[in-house]
Amino acid sequence: MTAIEQTEARPRGTRLPRRARRNQLLGAAQEVFVAQGYHAAAMDDIAERAGVSKPVLYQHFPGKLELYLALLDQHCEALLQAVRTALASTTENKQRVAATMEAYFAYVEEEGGAFRLVFESDLTNEPAVRERVDRVSLQCAEAICEVIAEDTGLSRDESMLLAVGLGGVSQVVARYWLSSESAVPRDTAVQLLTSLAWRGIAGFPLHGAEGGH
Repeated sequence: MTAIEQTEARPRGTRLPRRARRNQLLGAAQEVFVAQGYHAAAMDDIAERAGVSKPVLYQHFPGKLELYLALLDQHCEALLQAVRTALASTTENKQRVAATMEAYFAYVEEEGGAFRLVFESDLTNEPAVRERVDRVSLQCAEAICEVIAEDTGLSRDESMLLAVGLGGVSQVVARYWLSSESAVPRDTAVQLLTSLAWRGIAGFPLHGAEGGH
């Protein structure tokens, strides 16, 4: 059960196991932070949304920043795992590109808008937030980089530049597609972006092979 589902199913006045309560509070916090942003959100709002008292909220999280960082950690990890799963889903390189693009589109379309905490935070001037956002972008690029380097024989630095480009294009286009309420279906959008990316990356010869990818 996700944090949001925990929130929707929360039993008022019921004592929950610590992990379940934590997930419930994270779900409530996500709803408030996504709707209001970090600065406008208040611990009172989060406690009320979760159906608990403020002392209960503070038993689990000593402050608003700690609560925000816990959510950020959760959703950064979800993105990283989605990208790694996409890359491992096939050994056919064009399908790897498509799966990676799909992972980003699915991530931004996930119910609850958690991607806004990662890609559109109003707290990026906070070092702990900036470090987490930069780290997950780097980790996703490193996962893509490993595949590019292995398949093309390019140096790690060259592969990393391409990987950062692919990851950056994926998340920027996916966010635009969502925010613009594009009439283009998700599958079609992924196909279009895959075609664009593949025409570029396929120009690098497959390492150890004479033909294409």
